Amino acid sequence: MARTAGKAKTRKGVAKRFKVTGTGRVLRRKQGKRHLNRRKNAKRLRRLGQSTLAAPCDEKNIKMDLPFCGK
Repeated sequence: MARTAGKAKTRKGVAKRFKVTGTGRVLRRKQGKRHLNRRKNAKRLRRLGQSTLAAPCDEKNIKMDLPFCGK
């Protein structure tokens, strides 16, 4: 079904995973911090805890799933 017709709805799974910044970029969480953390050093775990920007090629699709994100 086309996503252009009808009422725009937010995809809730996407809304829980991504955040749009004030300048319109998309923030995401880093992968790799769920399990097997004992063998990862503390520096690596701190880095994995920080959020980062999503790839520019993915931003368009993420923002289509978040029609009320502001930008």
